[in-house]
Amino acid sequence: MNSMDINRKNFTRSRKRVETRLKFYGLTSICFSLLMLATLLISIGLNGYTALQQAYFKISIPVDTSEFTSEDGNILKNKINLYDWDGTVNRSFNKLFPEVKSRDDRKKLFSIISSNSGYDFKEIVKKRSLDKGKTVLTVWLSLSDDADQYLKGRLSKDIPEKDRRISNQEIKWVDSLVERKIAQLKFNKTFFTAADSREPESAGILGAVVGSALTLTITILFALPLAVMASIYLEYFAKPGKVTDFIEVNINNLAAVPSIVFGLLGLSVFLSTFGLPRSAPLVGGLVLGLMTLPTIIIATRASIRSIPPSIREAALGLGASKMQAAMHHVLPLATPGILTGTIIGMAQALGETAPLLMIGMVAFIIDVPSSFTSSATAMPVQIFMWSDSAERAFYERSSLAILFLVGFLIIMNLIAVVLRKKFEKRW
Repeated sequence: MNSMDINRKNFTRSRKRVETRLKFYGLTSICFSLLMLATLLISIGLNGYTALQQAYFKISIPVDTSEFTSEDGNILKNKINLYDWDGTVNRSFNKLFPEVKSRDDRKKLFSIISSNSGYDFKEIVKKRSLDKGKTVLTVWLSLSDDADQYLKGRLSKDIPEKDRRISNQEIKWVDSLVERKIAQLKFNKTFFTAADSREPESAGILGAVVGSALTLTITILFALPLAVMASIYLEYFAKPGKVTDFIEVNINNLAAVPSIVFGLLGLSVFLSTFGLPRSAPLVGGLVLGLMTLPTIIIATRASIRSIPPSIREAALGLGASKMQAAMHHVLPLATPGILTGTIIGMAQALGETAPLLMIGMVAFIIDVPSSFTSSATAMPVQIFMWSDSAERAFYERSSLAILFLVGFLIIMNLIAVVLRKKFEKRW
């Protein structure tokens, strides 16, 4: 065997070792990334799964419906709001502990039930058909966030009393409710059916979900048509030159601009100049539309370029105009790639917080938004506000909200992959 053959074999073995090493590094990186992602999701899940339950107590409350109903039994809104709902609930709850008589003790006793119990009871009464006169209703109402955390095991008796938010006496009262089987953990439907609240036990994600949906609707209606029109113009109608090169360079640069810059743009243009309503999905959608516009343009142009030129040339050869060839022949074939880029852009917009903070969507909104101009917040902003709260119950709710947000983002990306696989054509 001559030296050339030996060198060739040594080179081949060396190359294989390098390829094997690179493959190992790649697999290691992928496994490490998946491990970190799994660790993150598991840690968030362990912190947030308890938010699916809420501590409730069962109580019978006497109500005199004649004070807020008309002769024909209809509820009078002006009178039902003036009814002493908080006092009614507190007096009924005090009857469960007749030994509590002093003012200070009653104040501590009422602290283990939600401060929104009166409001919640009022809403229950409004939904029921009651006869006029005195009646007794048996309902389940929320305990306070501290009592809720104690029943979930997040506040231990072993912690010194001065270091926890619930006192030993309050713990005894909660234990008494549990022993009498009138307090228990139940499914927290409020988390899915209510908007934000100052009290964790009354807070939900519905308002943020609706706000995000309205915002993304404006985003896609604003960004997608502009992106498609801009892409078609740049690909088929724009003359090569310095102006076109300048536009293309800046589109690529805008895709890398920090999102907070777009928030400042929305603050100065949409709010200050045009006077659009603050904290509205309309403004949030326009800001996020500007932010995702470069991403969708880049994806749309890439999709258009993937279509064989022969398709357009054949259409032009048969007498179609440039616009007809682009709109009737090229664009339908490029739709899967356009949809994929759009969904990815929407997923990016869904997870943005900074631009929404700049335009005021960080406001405390207790109602579910009903229109594009109503005050609203979004899921990332809601999570940001909850995580910044001192109450531990908000911490677990923010963790659960993160899981729902991540799950929705994963679904959107899977839809993008499925669309590409289903409609993609190989030329």
